Amino acid sequence: MHLSSVIIGPVVTEKAERLKLEGTYVIRVQPAATKIDVKNALRKYYDVEVSSVRVLRTVPKTRLVGQNQIMEKRHRQKRMIVHLAKKSKPLDLSNFQLA
Repeated sequence: MHLSSVIIGPVVTEKAERLKLEGTYVIRVQPAATKIDVKNALRKYYDVEVSSVRVLRTVPKTRLVGQNQIMEKRHRQKRMIVHLAKKSKPLDLSNFQLA
């Protein structure tokens, strides 16, 4: 997987915004991305030092709509919870730098 396409974007929720104050960021990534891919992509394209990465997979939530019809209310996605090192600068996902 190419490192420039690993990160999709930030997760914008109340909890994710609260975690930013502690140097922890929640980002959406490609389903095939690994912890090592995310760590290398952040180091290469965003110039931040990562201390740890945790994986969060959301399962799709379905609901029966009618007779034999299913509606998907929450889609499947993969998120990474990234802890930055103490000496690292804050992560700004809008500041993508080609190496």
